[in-house]
Amino acid sequence: MDRNSLLIRWAINAVAIWIAIHYVPGITPLSDSLVEIILIALIFGLVNAIIRPILTFLTCPLIILTLGLGTLVINAAMFALTGWVGQQFGFGFRVEGFWPALWGALVVSVVSWALSTLVGGGERERRHRRED
Repeated sequence: MDRNSLLIRWAINAVAIWIAIHYVPGITPLSDSLVEIILIALIFGLVNAIIRPILTFLTCPLIILTLGLGTLVINAAMFALTGWVGQQFGFGFRVEGFWPALWGALVVSVVSWALSTLVGGGERERRHRRED
């Protein structure tokens, strides 16, 4: 993954997290600063890159038993953990329970997917033109 792709992914996560923070009831932003949203997106990326694989591996039997629905719980936990870590540094958001964490994680997933599809579609087209 090149640096531009990483920055685009980071920006997409920042937008998705901002939308979840502002539109999901039970999630309270501690601040509305753009810098803080970007830092939360960085924390979210690190949490998903470091802790999520370990948690997924440890809960693999549960994920299989629930036919994959256990990943929703893991997504909610990663979203809530991101908010908690941000709070430890004095910024971020507060999650008021499991359901807001679940809805926030779902919003982030859907918005990230939609924006990645929009941005990624243009990237695929440019790559395809270069190959011709």
